[in-house]
Amino acid sequence: MGAEEYRERIIDAKVEEYLMTFGAVCIEGPKWCGKTWTSTHHAKSAIYIGSPEGNFQNRQLAQLSPALVLEGATPRLLDEWQEVPPLWDAVRYQVDQRGQKGQFILTGSATPKHKGILHSGAGRIGRLRMRPMSLYESGDSSGVVSLEQLCRGEVSPSLTGEVDLKNLVRFIVRGGWPGNLEIPEKQAGLLPKEYLTAVIEDDVYRIDDVRRDSLKMLQLLRSLARNESTTATNRTLIKDIKATDEDDIDGNTVAAYLDIFRRLFLIENQPPFSASGIRSSARIKQAEKRHLADPSLACALLQATPESLIGDLETLSFLFESLCERDLRIYAEAFGGRLYHYQDYSNREIDAVIERPDGEWAAFEIKLGANQIDAAAENLLTIQREIAAAPQAKAPSVLCVLCGLSNAVYQRPDGVFVVPITALKN
Repeated sequence: MGAEEYRERIIDAKVEEYLMTFGAVCIEGPKWCGKTWTSTHHAKSAIYIGSPEGNFQNRQLAQLSPALVLEGATPRLLDEWQEVPPLWDAVRYQVDQRGQKGQFILTGSATPKHKGILHSGAGRIGRLRMRPMSLYESGDSSGVVSLEQLCRGEVSPSLTGEVDLKNLVRFIVRGGWPGNLEIPEKQAGLLPKEYLTAVIEDDVYRIDDVRRDSLKMLQLLRSLARNESTTATNRTLIKDIKATDEDDIDGNTVAAYLDIFRRLFLIENQPPFSASGIRSSARIKQAEKRHLADPSLACALLQATPESLIGDLETLSFLFESLCERDLRIYAEAFGGRLYHYQDYSNREIDAVIERPDGEWAAFEIKLGANQIDAAAENLLTIQREIAAAPQAKAPSVLCVLCGLSNAVYQRPDGVFVVPITALKN
């Protein structure tokens, strides 16, 4: 891939920063999200461990002599290093021996068990999480609003143009997979389906050479899709599987499969917000919000098409929330922010919370339609007032309704910002 073909990613700046800070950088994330392209862009030499050429000769060479495959111009890329776990310790050793920064870039689409790995790599190998493309990265957001500035309350009003509901649905079904951006709409759902097939039929076994029940794994994934963007517990997932698939699955199996999905970066849940100031004002629920790595995977599991989603606005709303929270996480991490959600036992909820590095936080309600803005703004204002009234509590400093079908960026008279997701960037 030539430099002129490379599509810039938000993570690029972090890769450069980490290469100047650590002896090696490990870029992890789901398959097909662009890790190899990005790493190749930053590397000066490479070896592709998972390449099938020569009967997987690169993998065999790495197994026989890990130190040998580390030789080459730096930064040297070791793509899919988890295929040969001892490479981790070999990289850590070489980093110590050379005493220089930016020696290696490792990519991984699975987290192997610690068997064969002797050292954590702490202080030597920095870890970065890469995700499918945000709308700004794929060219589907104008980027007139910076999330970092928004979280400081620094937003200039502007007209952003009408948004077509069909386009939003297309972004959800297509997903943020780089290889899917130019695919015709009718075929856009095929890649996520093939992704899931590859995970269940191949990657699950390769992660630790253990055969598992692929049917039960698919049933669990379908349940996760039905519960996308909710705080469903493991028990709820089990009940959902029994009610929908008329099959039985126990709690231990669910927990084990969810661990596998996490290690394959297939799921990435949204943790609950529990800043110290909030804890004193309410009993906070500690449930995580469920998310697959990309909303397109939920569409594939639910066999949802653009036409069926437009006819099912409830499901579409959950998937739109998933799309927004995927992008919020990518944008926030670019400036050191963190994505959470808020839910307490007084039935107060905030869809998304962005905590800034200085501890200040912004609250976001996510709504597909502009007709929901008033109710969403009132919910945010009510929660802000109640938290502010509690002793020693830190209320959100910024309130925002993140919309799908809104044609402008503006601040309401009550102080709540309104921002279309197709106008946002990091």
